Amino acid sequence: MIKILKSGDLALSGFLYRRETDKKEIAQSVAQIIDTVVREGDRALIHFTEQFDKVKLTPGQLKVTAEEINEAYNLVDGPVLESLKLARDRIEAFHRRQRADSWFEPDAEGTVMGQMVRPLFRVGIYVPGGTASYPSSVLMNAVPAKVAGVKEVVMVTPPGKDGKINPYTLVAAREAGVTEIYKVGGAQAVAALAYGTQTISPVDKITGPGNIYVTLAKQQVYGKVDIDMLAGPSEVLVIADSNANPAYAAADLLSQAEHDPLAAAVLLTPDEKLARQVQDELIKQVKKLPRQNVAKRSLGDYGTIVITRDLDEAFKIANRFAPEHLELLVDDPFTWLGKVQNAGSIFLGPYAPEPVGDYLAGPNHILPTGGTAKFYSGLNVDTFIKKSTVIFFSQATLQRLGEHVIRLAEIEGLEAHANAVRMRVKKWEENK
Repeated sequence: MIKILKSGDLALSGFLYRRETDKKEIAQSVAQIIDTVVREGDRALIHFTEQFDKVKLTPGQLKVTAEEINEAYNLVDGPVLESLKLARDRIEAFHRRQRADSWFEPDAEGTVMGQMVRPLFRVGIYVPGGTASYPSSVLMNAVPAKVAGVKEVVMVTPPGKDGKINPYTLVAAREAGVTEIYKVGGAQAVAALAYGTQTISPVDKITGPGNIYVTLAKQQVYGKVDIDMLAGPSEVLVIADSNANPAYAAADLLSQAEHDPLAAAVLLTPDEKLARQVQDELIKQVKKLPRQNVAKRSLGDYGTIVITRDLDEAFKIANRFAPEHLELLVDDPFTWLGKVQNAGSIFLGPYAPEPVGDYLAGPNHILPTGGTAKFYSGLNVDTFIKKSTVIFFSQATLQRLGEHVIRLAEIEGLEAHANAVRMRVKKWEENK
């Protein structure tokens, strides 16, 4: 079960610094898969889908048809569809506030500086599938892309054993505005999005979480296409004071522990009594979970309760950890918010448990992990746009600033740069 440490323990570094898996062998396999897809296209996708997903498809069956999507709607209950639409609407409303506009700023000399904001044209979103269903991941990828103005949103997801995509996933895709859906997963799906096949046209960017094969494939195709981030196992870090409800804290730790045996669930508190109460609650609550074996492994291997000297120290440790999800189960959480430097998403108070962010609060749930919240942001509208700067100089401006450009170019030894300005300035001076 979850271990309890004190902040002075040397063992504390065990959770601050994630254990790295040896990825060399997997990376070689991923490289071979990508190379095969590049050379063989659809034929490779069919081969790998049969090998890894145990489904034999034809090239004509790779793309999900309108009939399949309509059939999915018949299989989804009305209340579920209502919840999906509510989640979509809240996610869309939140992300609309992130949109940036182009801007142009002229001055008295007629010079214009500016920035044009344009959406990417075609993006690919990866959604885990097979035996599982993650409609929330569909919404979190596709809705911000559509808000950004992306015209073509292409979804890839592995099929189930019956050769079909989960109906909840298909319905979420239609509701979110996905324009194409393909029954392919794993590294081969990433390769198809990056390089294209006979059936799948290449995209400009790939987003969305996946297993280690998907993550390493995204890493290897980066440069051919852009990617969002290299996501790892899920994390939650809870900072709790003596007034926190131990049952709530335990439930929130388990909400991440059930994801994956590699998930990290961490509690920081200065109250040793609360720490023991949360440990007891974890033992009690985990027994009721269908995925208790996964949660137990996660808590045993990566779960940690740390007793800190005070709340200030808890925030210092949390900033070093830079968690994907940070919960503040403290009195007056807004007064402590300013101490947070590094976190993917922050949840304040007892009534904002992490799962509300996973599904329908509005902010995105595709977040930086493994300490990368120190320098990465979660998926957002900016993920799907590009910015081009605009420069217009008037003749008067170039005459006034030209000598400075020439001087700087000359000290760098770039005479052609200097000459491109010099010939204009000289011409005007000769014509005076």
